[in-house]
Amino acid sequence: MFNPLARLVVTTALTLAATPALADTTIIHAGSVITDASANPTGPATITVEDGRIVSIVDGFQPTPEGATMVHLPEYTVLPGLIDLHVHLTGDPGGDFWKETVEPDEWGVVVGAKNARLTALAGFTTVREAGSAQQTAFVLRRGTADGMIVGPRIVAAGPALSIIGGHGDTNGFRPEVNELLDSGFTCTGVVECAAKVRLASQNGSDVIKITATGGVLSQQGRGLEAHFTPDEMKAIADTAHSLGLKVMAHAHGARGIEQAAKAGIDSIEHATYIDKAAADAMIANGTVLVPTLMAFKGVTERLGKGIYTPVVEEKIEAVAETAKVFMGKAYKWGVPIAFGTDAGVFDHGRNAEEFGLMVSQGMSNRDALASATTVAARVLGMESEIGQLAPGFSADIIAVKGNPLDDVTVLEDVEWVMVRGKVIE
Repeated sequence: MFNPLARLVVTTALTLAATPALADTTIIHAGSVITDASANPTGPATITVEDGRIVSIVDGFQPTPEGATMVHLPEYTVLPGLIDLHVHLTGDPGGDFWKETVEPDEWGVVVGAKNARLTALAGFTTVREAGSAQQTAFVLRRGTADGMIVGPRIVAAGPALSIIGGHGDTNGFRPEVNELLDSGFTCTGVVECAAKVRLASQNGSDVIKITATGGVLSQQGRGLEAHFTPDEMKAIADTAHSLGLKVMAHAHGARGIEQAAKAGIDSIEHATYIDKAAADAMIANGTVLVPTLMAFKGVTERLGKGIYTPVVEEKIEAVAETAKVFMGKAYKWGVPIAFGTDAGVFDHGRNAEEFGLMVSQGMSNRDALASATTVAARVLGMESEIGQLAPGFSADIIAVKGNPLDDVTVLEDVEWVMVRGKVIE
């Protein structure tokens, strides 16, 4: 039998299903806008954001539609959110050596939630997590993506691949303790190195991190030159690329840098002892330098305070002067440079101090801003998503007083932040 009430219910349900939900709309009135590091500031403008994406950028202060949220920033320069390609959200500076034995991996998620918020408030709306314990960065990545944790977009490496006993492998303890703390990502030989890349991909890595040479904070003094063989490095790069992943390589010594570039590694982190031959190899292979100048500043600030072991203090002192000039040489040689800090070696939230250090080594303000926006976005393969303000891009937006193209250090004092369309309070 025909039931009019049933027909009414069905008709109403179909009508509601066909009616689109009201968009979550934010209207931003900006005193000026830098849409791209290559562009100059505009005059007053209105940015419309809907459901986490930029819809339009038009001149002047336009009316606010009914139901939209208004953000009025008439005295500020509004620009793309910044990108830091080298952070360790799950760690804080100092004491990392012995803490490996007493703190569970899960504690890194607690520390990471704290640091994710500090990083976002500092204006960094996307970060590349450059090495962490199993799953901790992946958990943070999901937490920020789902809006459960306040923080930036996270591109996560997970545990780094290293040689046995190299930088990135646990060392400095009794053998049985080293074995207990082993990450499971050391490798020897082409086949095993390729397998560990596949394992990292299986377990959730967005990018493969390797330690191509020794490092400053590991508990052994050797290893400035290449740790992996040329064939091992090439196997890592080729395997990662076959899976659609890029490779970032911690590397200090010149020959390790050169070998990594020739193997097809996508970015070199630190590159302290870079020379012309290594720079030429990077240029020829399109390898990007991520200089992490704040890392060197951070460790020197802690010298003589009983934080580091004698072997680490000796390495910090040895690298101190070189750290003040190496990026400038690479910049003059034409090596592509992208922004990264190694936050976690110093206090999170200070990331933007890297800009002043880059400029002090000869980089222009505009190139420094580009390194943390358009250039960094290309390194991530996300140049159509982040790094500039344009319709269709993610609404990753910050506001500062002053013009960073005249003085990039104004980015040390970010006044307002939006990540994926959500304002960070």
